[in-house]
Amino acid sequence: MIERKKTRTVTVRNVKIGYGHPVSIQSMVKTDIRDASSTIKQVQQIEEAGCEIVRVAIKDMDSAKMISSIKKEVTIPIVADIHFDYKLAIEAISQGADKIRINPGNISSFEKIDKIIDAASSKNVPIRIGVNSGSLTEGAGSDAMVSSALKYIEHFQKRNFHELVISVKSAEVPATISAYRKISAECDYPLHLGITAAGLPAEGIIRSSIGIGTLLMEGIGDTIRVSLTGDPLREVDTARKILSATGMRNFGPQIISCPTCGRCEVDLVSIVEKLDHELKLLTTHYSLLTDKQFLIAIMGCEVNGPGEAKNADIGIAFGSGKGAIFKHGQVIKTVSEDSAISELLGIIKEKL
Repeated sequence: MIERKKTRTVTVRNVKIGYGHPVSIQSMVKTDIRDASSTIKQVQQIEEAGCEIVRVAIKDMDSAKMISSIKKEVTIPIVADIHFDYKLAIEAISQGADKIRINPGNISSFEKIDKIIDAASSKNVPIRIGVNSGSLTEGAGSDAMVSSALKYIEHFQKRNFHELVISVKSAEVPATISAYRKISAECDYPLHLGITAAGLPAEGIIRSSIGIGTLLMEGIGDTIRVSLTGDPLREVDTARKILSATGMRNFGPQIISCPTCGRCEVDLVSIVEKLDHELKLLTTHYSLLTDKQFLIAIMGCEVNGPGEAKNADIGIAFGSGKGAIFKHGQVIKTVSEDSAISELLGIIKEKL
């Protein structure tokens, strides 16, 4: 069991971030918020997929003024992403933003920061100090990111503002991991994890999984965002899988399957893909299964059968045209290859 770093609790609308609360999943809509219908549609889609906090880009006053309209149509907390102009943060807060993200590298004046603090304090709105390596005004690397974050944290503390979430992101995985380790040792504010500009899904998923996953396994991190070039649904799906793989959270059934080799005498790829599809439909209709840990093993032969998958709640090991279904390593019945999926689903439904 991973022991998470003890951090403060910050509340973003109805989501609590910090020690003692689930590591929450964030994403960012890729639409222009001024296009209300498209933005609302995308927010609803990613919320249905499992996103718990969503960020929107605020690039001008018209964007900031759309927040109140968007909030009327969605239930997920809305974070206003602010760069350069402090007035946009103040307007976003007045329009009902549930949280503000500011980048110290783009708003360097403490006089302007104070105006944001005043507005946030009056509405009890938390702020994320989001440091990106590409926006640093002095130096580079993990030390520079941490130094920038601590400088701003100190100022917020002097103003007696503690509703803070901190992030220190880089596109470089080692630098990001190093920065989060250092900032975690320096403060007890909740940390938002991510690898910035991770790239297209093929590479970005790997970079994010290594960076975010490493930190989570060390007990560091209270909320995460997987930053991918493309559909935000992929971001949410990847975040859920990272949290599941690290044991931080469970999202229903999880399939493990062998890589196959010359001993495999069935089309295991098709079997696993079909079961995965059926499980997605099952968890959509049976909400009680969500958040329950349930491991399913699909093995192509007796070598990777009940022995190697004995920790699975249920599994099947295939031979020539048939499969042995097992529970926790003990074979309970033998079925034909054609009926394997329906037999497994029948047993899974009994667990509901």
